[in-house]
Amino acid sequence: MPSLLNQSVSLIAFIRAVEAGSFTAAARVAGTTPSAISKSIQRLETELGTKLFRRSTRTFNLTSDGQAFFDRIAPLVRGIEDSVDAIRPGGGARGRLRVSMPSELGRLLMKSITSGFLAANPALELELALADRHVDVIREGYDVVFRVGAAVESDLRLRTLARLDMALVASPAFLRTWGTPGTIDEVQQLPFVRYLLGGRPLPVTFKDGRTILPKGRISLDAGFGLRAAAFEGMGVAHLMKCTVQADLDSGNLVQVLPQQSLPSMPLHALHAFGRLTPARVKLFSDFVAGELGQLAPRPNVNRRPA
Repeated sequence: MPSLLNQSVSLIAFIRAVEAGSFTAAARVAGTTPSAISKSIQRLETELGTKLFRRSTRTFNLTSDGQAFFDRIAPLVRGIEDSVDAIRPGGGARGRLRVSMPSELGRLLMKSITSGFLAANPALELELALADRHVDVIREGYDVVFRVGAAVESDLRLRTLARLDMALVASPAFLRTWGTPGTIDEVQQLPFVRYLLGGRPLPVTFKDGRTILPKGRISLDAGFGLRAAAFEGMGVAHLMKCTVQADLDSGNLVQVLPQQSLPSMPLHALHAFGRLTPARVKLFSDFVAGELGQLAPRPNVNRRPA
C-alpha cells in the first residue's frame, strides 16, 4: 500500500493538473517536471483502478470517474492547504484565489493588482470575477467577495475595509440640455441611469434622510455600464466617487448637486473560512484595504475580521 506521503503527492498532482489544464502547466505551478506529475497521476490511477484522464496529442480531459473523484477530493485538499497557510508564520499567498468584486472597483484597482499584488506573490493564481451581483460565496466556490453596502449573510466572516464616498454625476452635455439642478426636487425630475440590484432599481438616499426613486429610460446592473451611459448623456448616475474621480477632474463628468451630501457606503470583504483565514485571502484583503486607504478613510471598527 502506498505511503501517506506518496498518496498526498499524487492527490496534489492530480488536482494541480485539473486546475492548470495540462501536466506541463501543473508542473510549472508546483515547481516540478511534467514527467513527475505524470508519474504521480499514473500511481494514483493504478491505486484507484481507473483512468482519471483521457489523454492524446490534442486533448486532455477528465473521464467521468476523474470528474467525480475531483469533485469529492479537491475541496478536502484545498481545506488542508488553507488550514496550513492560515497557521504558518509569515505564510505567503499561494495556490488559486477566486475573488468576486464590483466591476468599477475592479477597473480602478486592476493596474495595482497586476503590477503590485500579483508581482509580489508569484506563487498565486488569481481568478477575478468583476460582477456587481451578490454571488453565492459557498455554492459558487469563491474564496472572498467584496461588496459595497449592507452585508446580510450572518454565516460569513466579514471585514469592513473602507467607507466610500458616493456622488451623483452627469455629462456636461446632459446638463446643458436639462439644466443644472439646485435642489433634490429638481434632481428628482431628471432622467437617471438607474442601477439595478436583484432586478430592482435602487433608490438614492441623501444624508438628510430624504430618498428618491430614480426614473429613466435605461437601467443597468453594473457600475461600468452606469459610468459609460452617463458619459453618453443618458442621465444622472449614482456611483462611488473614487471610481469617477478622474472623470470629474478631467471634466468628462460633473458632480450633480454637490451641496447635498450622500451617505458613504461601507466596503466589506466576506468569506466562509471562519477563524482560520487562508493567507491568500488575508493578504489580498489587506492589499485592497491599503489601496482604498489612499482614496477613502479606513473604518475604525471591524466586525468578525477576515
